[in-house]
Amino acid sequence: MKQYIGVIHKDAESDFGVFFPDFPGVVTAGKDLDDARAMAEEALAFHVNGLVEDGEAIPEPSSLEDVMASKDNRTGVAILVSLKAEAKKVVRVNVTIPEDILRQIDQYAELHGYNRSGFLTAAAKKVMELGTA
Repeated sequence: MKQYIGVIHKDAESDFGVFFPDFPGVVTAGKDLDDARAMAEEALAFHVNGLVEDGEAIPEPSSLEDVMASKDNRTGVAILVSLKAEAKKVVRVNVTIPEDILRQIDQYAELHGYNRSGFLTAAAKKVMELGTA
């Protein structure tokens, strides 16, 4: 099971906040340290599951030394957060698609909040579920 570093911080009149240097933008909070840790596990799993569904790569965990090298990360306490999600290996493939279809895929994907890989993965899953091609 992979473990990622979460950084817990607390401002004077706030809950305990947690952020993940390996996943910018993933933040959560808890009333106390135990709650913050539990929320961190949940937020990390939720985010990684979303990346997997979108066909995105999951970064390898950074070392404590690398995380603490950033001055911004020294304002809190580093904790290890276990990844309780099925982080499937993402494989890069090379496919051939007509240019006009690729343009339509990209337009549709962007309009509906996908990237190209995530859209193609979702579309393939849907076709396989329906048993049609």
